[in-house]
Amino acid sequence: MGKTLYVLSSGELKRKENTIIIEGSEGRKFIPVETTDEMLIFGEVDLNKRFLEFCTANKVMLHFFNHYGYYQGTFYPREHMNSGAVILAQAKHCLDDCRRLFIAKKFVTGAIENMKKALQYYSRRGNIELDSIIEKLTVFSNYAKEQIGISELMGIEGNARDCYYTAFDLITGGGSFSMKKRSRRPPQNRINALISFLNSMCYVTTLAQIYKTHIDPRIGFLHETNFRRFSLNLDIAEIFKP
Repeated sequence: MGKTLYVLSSGELKRKENTIIIEGSEGRKFIPVETTDEMLIFGEVDLNKRFLEFCTANKVMLHFFNHYGYYQGTFYPREHMNSGAVILAQAKHCLDDCRRLFIAKKFVTGAIENMKKALQYYSRRGNIELDSIIEKLTVFSNYAKEQIGISELMGIEGNARDCYYTAFDLITGGGSFSMKKRSRRPPQNRINALISFLNSMCYVTTLAQIYKTHIDPRIGFLHETNFRRFSLNLDIAEIFKP
């Protein structure tokens, strides 16, 4: 497994033999392509078709973010791990309501269990009283297992996450990192901005790992498959976001 490279400054991306070169105001930086899996690009960079061909040949993904840190899209090499049988099986599971619900429940209960693990860690580490929130999350996990529809399951997941967020101010002590409530687009304070940014990183990381398999990121189980975006990475990322 190669490294993830974060490009935060502006400049030019190009190749020289089997090396990626980042050239900017601070000079040149050389990155061996053999040890690089993906590049997360936050700065304003120039690149050309020759560089993209080089990335394709070496299976290096490029993830682009705008000036505000919002994920914009991914350049990924032409699919090199195609399996029609796997894609058909994945689609079959998505179209089968029982199978889809079974898989979706695993994503939600996995996410809630990791919320509990995170709170248990801070409860032990900081001697903070979080037992009541952990108990509520256990209830939500049990509710999730009983649901008979995807929309109801997503409602449980949303309620569990809201419950989880109520612990944040207890953990941080408030102050300059007070959360008060979860806010998005735009996030209203520092901790909300941090959560949104890290969630975005989680989605991109998950997408990059899916690309290394035969499964298709466009076919999701918890999040609806549509014409606008990938959905399977959103499903899997739920487990790791806590």
